Amino acid sequence: MSLSEVAACTHLGWDTVKEIVKSDLAKRYEHIVLRGVRQIAVDEIYLGRQKKFFTLVIDLDSGHVLWVAKGKGAAALRPFLRKLRLARAKVVAAACDMSSAYFQALLEGLPKAAIVFDHFHIIKLCNEKIDEVRRGLQREADTLGMKTLKGLRYVLLRGKEKLSERDAPKLQEALKFNQPLHTAYYLKEELRALWNQPGRVAMERYFKDWIERALACGVRPMVTLAKTLRGHIEGILNYAFFPISSAKMEGLNLKIKNLLRVAFGYRDERFFELRLLGLHETKRSLSGA
Repeated sequence: MSLSEVAACTHLGWDTVKEIVKSDLAKRYEHIVLRGVRQIAVDEIYLGRQKKFFTLVIDLDSGHVLWVAKGKGAAALRPFLRKLRLARAKVVAAACDMSSAYFQALLEGLPKAAIVFDHFHIIKLCNEKIDEVRRGLQREADTLGMKTLKGLRYVLLRGKEKLSERDAPKLQEALKFNQPLHTAYYLKEELRALWNQPGRVAMERYFKDWIERALACGVRPMVTLAKTLRGHIEGILNYAFFPISSAKMEGLNLKIKNLLRVAFGYRDERFFELRLLGLHETKRSLSGA
């Protein structure tokens, strides 16, 4: 329920309800116990032009939000890493994207933890490169009056196993007549198989082979991607020992959007941060006569 709905049910003022909820959240989340935390995920969320970015850290074992800070990058994360050290938490692994700001802060703050680059972010980056290839080919096709790539953007970004019976023939037709796109698409599908390899040695062998083929493919965006991934190979291969990701963060993003929708936004930033810290307790249920 929104605060307005609670106020209407209880015949209290909106401000009174808000202060009761805020006081309760502040009491419960003033001191979050960090000592038992072992695996974390770090990511930023974008909340529009006014609030912009917030940095979130979640406990991957419990799903609880451990830290909320305005902004993104090292400055927003370092105070939390200090809290972890003071709590003597023995964090063994941390998942994040390949942003240098988070990566460097985690290396400094958690020198004994394995940094695992989130594979969903890596595939997202790969999809961006495929879309770059598609846009370049589409510009050429438009000049020649061809329409082979119209409406194929989301088909190309979808996993091969998720293609519908209607989309599969359209995709094959487009790949047949666009060699750079064919190369980029199948490199993406092969990269997705990296995280299914049986063990660190097999994963490293497969990944190095993929990088060599991507560097030699002649498709500029995929060559750029291969160079980027080659520079982050250790963090990618750490997945073999710690199969973690930021997937739970994506689930939280849906809850955050719903939180903002129900409240029509938050003017009190501290109250918003407290609501985020209590997000794992948020449940929705059907009600009525």
